[in-house]
Amino acid sequence: MRALIVAVALGLTALRQTPEPPRARPEILGIARVELQTANLDKARLFYGKLLGYREINSSSHAATFAVNERQQIIVTGGLPPDRDERLTALAFTTTSVRDMSSFLKARGADPGAMTTDPLTKERVLDVIDPDGHHVQFVESRHESPSPPAPGDRPISRRILHAGLTIRDVASADRFYKDLLGFSEIWRGGRTPEVTSWINMRVPDATEYLEYMLVGSDRIDRRQLGTLHHVALVVPDMQEAVMLVRSRTAADDPNHRAIPQVGRNKKWQLNLYDPDGTRVELMEPWPTRN
Repeated sequence: MRALIVAVALGLTALRQTPEPPRARPEILGIARVELQTANLDKARLFYGKLLGYREINSSSHAATFAVNERQQIIVTGGLPPDRDERLTALAFTTTSVRDMSSFLKARGADPGAMTTDPLTKERVLDVIDPDGHHVQFVESRHESPSPPAPGDRPISRRILHAGLTIRDVASADRFYKDLLGFSEIWRGGRTPEVTSWINMRVPDATEYLEYMLVGSDRIDRRQLGTLHHVALVVPDMQEAVMLVRSRTAADDPNHRAIPQVGRNKKWQLNLYDPDGTRVELMEPWPTRN
């Protein structure tokens, strides 16, 4: 009897010591928000609230949250130091479970950091640093009914289609975004056919994507950084978007004089710039017929 008890105890110990199998990656359901910093929050409110037409929610005296739709936001925080070139502070993706994402990353040797609660949105957030030092966040999807637009709301776009991050080493970025997180390449291009400057990486479980902005080892100045780190908003009709921009800006505003163009991906694009020089790209979702 004693031998049987010892055998059972040893068996239970062995079971406890058997490592759990790695958890499957929770779904990544698109871009949740882009976080930026500004030197003048009042001017940023005019750009994102008046020009782009987004309703301000969950805001405070030092930060403003703009609702692109019921699941996507642009968050702008004040206090950008005069000598700081970087204005993009975080890019967040929606996942089905922040806790499961943390366990998934830890099981594969990544360091996801601690889970926190965002003071503005009250969402659970997991912050991870990618190989280029960018803050990549995961927020938990909310199962709420979408709130109807406020009367008179006319945003220039109702969806963030992609966001751009500077990438110095494609192989390192791929190990993080492609091999670890499951992103997949859907397009690449450059200013000329011989050069690759951009690689589009779609999230695993939706159609929105991250755009690798390839920079190599060259130094990036403030103006270039504001162009490379950008937000892309999808618009169904570029002509209508241009008319809205011009109706909401003064004639001496550089955004008033912005001219749409067809990009290397054969889609109509229009580049606008917020007061700190961060690019907001408007883009039609389909290629031109010409």
